[in-house]
Amino acid sequence: MKEVKTFNSNEATLSVDLSEATQAVKENRFEDAIKLSEIILKDHSDNIDALYLASVSSRYLKNFDESKKFIEQLMGIAPDMGRAYQELGHIYRDMGNMEKAVIHYRQACELNPALLASWNQLYKYFTENKNQPASDHAKEQIEKLKSLPSTLLYIDQIMNEGRLGVAETQCRAFLKNNPTHTYAMSLLSEIANRLGYFDDAELLLEKAVEFKPNDGDLRMKYAQILRKKQKFAKTLEQVNILCEQYPDNHIYQAQKASEIMQNGDHEGAIKLLDNILQKNPYNFSSFTSKGHAQKTLGQTDQAIKSYQSAYKIKSDHGEAFFSLANLKTYSFSSEELNGMREQVKRIDLSLRDKSYFHFALAQACESIGEFDEAFSHLEKGNKIKNDQSKYSIERMDAELQAQIDVCDEDFFSDLGIGGHMTKDPIFILGLPRAGSTLIEQILASHSMIDGTLELPNILSIAQSLRGDDIYGKLGNYPKSMKSLTSMQRDELGKKFIDETRMHRKNAPMFTDKMPNNFRHIGLIHLIMPNAKIIDARRYPLDCCFSMFKQLFAQGQEFSYGLKETASYYNSYVNLMDHWDKVLPGKILRVNNEDVIEDLEGQVNRLLNFLDLPFEEGCISFHETDRLVRTASSEQVRQPINKKGMGRWKPYAKNLKPLIETLDNKLLIQEDISLIN
Repeated sequence: MKEVKTFNSNEATLSVDLSEATQAVKENRFEDAIKLSEIILKDHSDNIDALYLASVSSRYLKNFDESKKFIEQLMGIAPDMGRAYQELGHIYRDMGNMEKAVIHYRQACELNPALLASWNQLYKYFTENKNQPASDHAKEQIEKLKSLPSTLLYIDQIMNEGRLGVAETQCRAFLKNNPTHTYAMSLLSEIANRLGYFDDAELLLEKAVEFKPNDGDLRMKYAQILRKKQKFAKTLEQVNILCEQYPDNHIYQAQKASEIMQNGDHEGAIKLLDNILQKNPYNFSSFTSKGHAQKTLGQTDQAIKSYQSAYKIKSDHGEAFFSLANLKTYSFSSEELNGMREQVKRIDLSLRDKSYFHFALAQACESIGEFDEAFSHLEKGNKIKNDQSKYSIERMDAELQAQIDVCDEDFFSDLGIGGHMTKDPIFILGLPRAGSTLIEQILASHSMIDGTLELPNILSIAQSLRGDDIYGKLGNYPKSMKSLTSMQRDELGKKFIDETRMHRKNAPMFTDKMPNNFRHIGLIHLIMPNAKIIDARRYPLDCCFSMFKQLFAQGQEFSYGLKETASYYNSYVNLMDHWDKVLPGKILRVNNEDVIEDLEGQVNRLLNFLDLPFEEGCISFHETDRLVRTASSEQVRQPINKKGMGRWKPYAKNLKPLIETLDNKLLIQEDISLIN
């Protein structure tokens, strides 16, 4: 029997009360608006609109303490709502504290660039304080926003408040009547970007830039989506155009530094960043970027100084503190530790910075033996990331099961021999934090192997095989592999080799360390049957907890919950067992614990699998001078050690969701009893 939705009188009453309160504000009846808002808040204490209206009304009545109370309550519910920071800016402005107001206006514009009132206040402040570059930037934003149709301003507002569905519908309707409106195209691209449809976002911005080639913001957004898709050469091309068009723009210069860093020229990036800092010594983000470059070059002491310089300029710059923690070798002072503790108590701190601080605090507290506080911060940091994520255990299980269902023994025998016969690539795959960086460092220390990056190319090929049916569904992949001809398989293999050549030097073989490639071993085998595949595996409790402790730069959404992490580990093992069955002998499994216990034996095993002669450099891998960009960069510059083993044990009492979800066959019995 079909369920009949009943009419909710509470919802209707709430809607009417909000409309009346809104109208009262418009008519300057602020006391009436407060009374109506308070009536709403009695039954709906977390209603964002009522809290916002109550704050605005209280401010107009000069009840600033009440106004702050309402807006801070709102921020506790919606900490990334740009209008809330704008209202806080208005409160401090009306109280006569313009310095503090400007801080909140800036936060408002970062969270929601369509807030015209905040840009107006910033323009006025920068003009009065003779900050010409900042004044010019604010003026440019004001003029752009004023030129927009009200419909697009509204779409921009609701998009930046997370109402993506409504924003998408209205944006598509607008573009139907205005198909070449570049701002509308950029809005739709941002919606696509936030929903994970990067191809659509790229196409929209590519067209928008063609229509308006001199619009710096458009080209910058285009460069950023190209960066997200790891199309590094194209990204650098766009950033170079920006720097030529706007040679005095420090944002574009900093982006160029980031791009040449991505392409391996870290010394060049540091020079560019130093040039920016010479002109603007308070550019905290440039100090952070400089620290990243120095870290990758192994200049840890210099990196520390750069990160410290960044947070000294901006004390709530969470990324700088997290970057120090992410070195895994830095010891925070008690002053730094207490400063971070104060930051996470703030209401007016963005979720992005708050998550950085929580993960940094977790590392800092662990290092001094404060495990309860460390886990508390891990829980809070992961909850922020999990709430923002669209990750679904069920959807991921279905995606991995599709590989098992399609790529069976008959699938490979029916397709037969084919693909590009290159022997160049070595795929090191598995799960993050499982020891793949260590294996890569060992192999990259061999004269016949180039160590590269976590290359996105296999994932891109898989995405291209999904076809048009991708929105919210699994698409045609992996079924589409059944129709690949021998020529198509050869072309896809050549495409991989050609597109990854930019990351190589002159060695005959190279590594691809993208962990998620384990989902696509069937595809790899079809297009490059001679490619070598190494599965980096680590004991599940060590691996899962290490992932839960890590704030990843992007992706790996499964890691932001203990249950999600354990479920993903189970599914990974299940899929790898399947690949072993249908492609016997194809994959070499290397356990992290075995490498630690018997380095020389495992190095010989690896090199035998790759048909390469033994070289002593693989044993002294920590002395190899090369760029390492992962979270394990500092560890692989040290001799082999057991520091990473059993790091979960001090947290055992907190890990029941992990142990209850993991397949017990994968665990040591005494570890199960330790947690229970």
